[in-house]
Amino acid sequence: MMNSHVLVLNQSYLPIHVTSVRRAFCLLYRGIAKAVDEQLKTFDFESWSALACIQREETIGLVDRAIRIPRVILLATYDRLPRGHIRFNRLNIYLRDNGTCQYCGRKYPKSELSLDHVIPRTYGGKSTWDNIVCACCTCNRKKGGRTPHESKMRLLKKPKKPNWSPFYKISLQDLRRKEWKPFLSMVDLSYWHTELFTE
Repeated sequence: MMNSHVLVLNQSYLPIHVTSVRRAFCLLYRGIAKAVDEQLKTFDFESWSALACIQREETIGLVDRAIRIPRVILLATYDRLPRGHIRFNRLNIYLRDNGTCQYCGRKYPKSELSLDHVIPRTYGGKSTWDNIVCACCTCNRKKGGRTPHESKMRLLKKPKKPNWSPFYKISLQDLRRKEWKPFLSMVDLSYWHTELFTE
């Protein structure tokens, strides 16, 4: 139980890390973080340990009582996002292209966009940041296996690797935690977070 996962938020309530229950209690006890409950109320260690435990909740035993395990903690002073490797996956391509078809310029939900190879694979096009864009189904069919020039379709902007570092280092098992849902508003995470193969 002490090695199970806790979601860590920065001061803006953005997820930045996943840590262990053991580390979360250390941060809570030292005043570096506060526990966040289901109503988004924050608690320091004393007020969190004073909360009554409901029988179905996950708890750990102390010498004189049981204490709830916090599943979300908020860092008291950290307001940045961590920098790290930007995964080449569907979600990051969608975020880079702002949910917009790179041919017609219309915004779509993720479920209505596909990935298009600007230079088709039949022409030697690779699956890389600078050759993959979001495309709506209509534009993707219209372009087919041709280049934008051949299909007389113009790209909104030249695709490239983004320079931001979003937080997406979450295990799929932990996504089932109801306490994490307000902070992770993503659908079908296994599909969107799987790293794509580059050639």
